[in-house]
Amino acid sequence: MIIDRETAFDVRAFRQALGQFPTGVCVVTCVADGEQLGMTMSSFNSLSLDPPLVLFSIDRRSAGLPLWQKAASYTINVLSENQKDISNRFAKPLSNKWEGMRFEQGRSGAPVLPGAAALFDCEPWARHEAGDHELFIARVKHFRSFADRQPLVFGKGRYASLQPTEFAAPLWPLDIHY
Repeated sequence: MIIDRETAFDVRAFRQALGQFPTGVCVVTCVADGEQLGMTMSSFNSLSLDPPLVLFSIDRRSAGLPLWQKAASYTINVLSENQKDISNRFAKPLSNKWEGMRFEQGRSGAPVLPGAAALFDCEPWARHEAGDHELFIARVKHFRSFADRQPLVFGKGRYASLQPTEFAAPLWPLDIHY
């Protein structure tokens, strides 16, 4: 469908179309003004290998956005497929997400959730307004990956599982990209 200024933009149809692109699920954590913050996100993405940069975004209507803007570090907890309950817990706005939650302090001081498939300790690099969201670009200072854990996947409005295939993907980026 081609959208022009004369046609009303169907936000629901747009969200459904975006749901065709499955993503991993993360809980990004930080500490700001002495308060622990955590938020479920599927907007996490790699950005650069040199320097090592990643990005995530937060809705500008989020009550916690001013604290996220003050954070001196973040931990991106890439959830494992058995951590749907943690994803659901940290997706709820204005709730006590940390009550009864086990976690450790990461190298950066941000909370680390046990059992994650991968962890990225980051420091702020840049922030940009991006429509109804604020884009956070972060420099990765340390990371850990657990190859024996499958990542939690979200697509078409629900959790999904990865199915291994007999074919390995080529190493990215392909030469064709340059």
